Amino acid sequence: MKSMTGYGKGVASLDGRELTVELKSVNHRFLDIGMRVPRMLSCSEDTIRKVLSDRLSRGHVDVYLNYRNTRSDAKTVRVDTQLAEAYVHAARAIPTSLGLRDDLTIANVLRLPDVTEIIAADEDDEAINALALEATNAAVDALERMRAAEGERLKAALSQGVDSMASFREMIVLRAPMVAEEYRRKLTERIEQALGETEVDRVRLATEVALFADRACIDEELVRLESHIVQFRSYLEAEEPIGRKMDFLIQEMNRECNTIGSKANDAELTATVLLCKAEIEKLREQIQNVE
Repeated sequence: MKSMTGYGKGVASLDGRELTVELKSVNHRFLDIGMRVPRMLSCSEDTIRKVLSDRLSRGHVDVYLNYRNTRSDAKTVRVDTQLAEAYVHAARAIPTSLGLRDDLTIANVLRLPDVTEIIAADEDDEAINALALEATNAAVDALERMRAAEGERLKAALSQGVDSMASFREMIVLRAPMVAEEYRRKLTERIEQALGETEVDRVRLATEVALFADRACIDEELVRLESHIVQFRSYLEAEEPIGRKMDFLIQEMNRECNTIGSKANDAELTATVLLCKAEIEKLREQIQNVE
């Protein structure tokens, strides 16, 4: 089991080029990749997206890229000689009567606005793609390790939660047979109080109790709930992503609890159902972060 929350960083370098990929992921219904790629790295966007799509199934993943090129041919300097000549000509035209010192040097001229321009060399798309592939895989490895560690903590919490649900179900199983008998006893007492010495019609009483027992029967719901609990426990040991399956299963558990609660007609059963539903809500919140 893996969480959808995590962070991973990967660095790849070769021949004066270095690319760093950072990944931050949070829970999301599907795989959603957010990435802003600098123009010089646009050739690597598809490579990065493919790695993430192949290795991750769910979660919102933000991708951050940092690229450095320290090669000697990474940048060139272009000098606008015509503009430099114009600056020098204008400077020489300043009257000497102003008393200004002529400090024109090549270094001073190069510092004048727009005389020089630093031009980045065209990047090697193939080299950048190779770095992007290596760095992204390394970042996903780190991300997966963190997501797996968080997944173990989620697994422990979910296991404890489903054990609590199983305990509440057993309490309902033990209480359910007593409901019809208690209804029969209370109904008999009310009838006897109302009729006094008149003999109670035992056949009609038995029929009424039988009808009530049929309406309040929750055997099918309890069987299905037990099946869901068993299935949920099997998901905890699954190797593949199971977040969506768990989300669907928890909805089915909630549906069975709702049905049991509507049929209960018993304060003790209702209280236990409410405890069960509260546990389901806790499970639902935790499942939202399971990949």
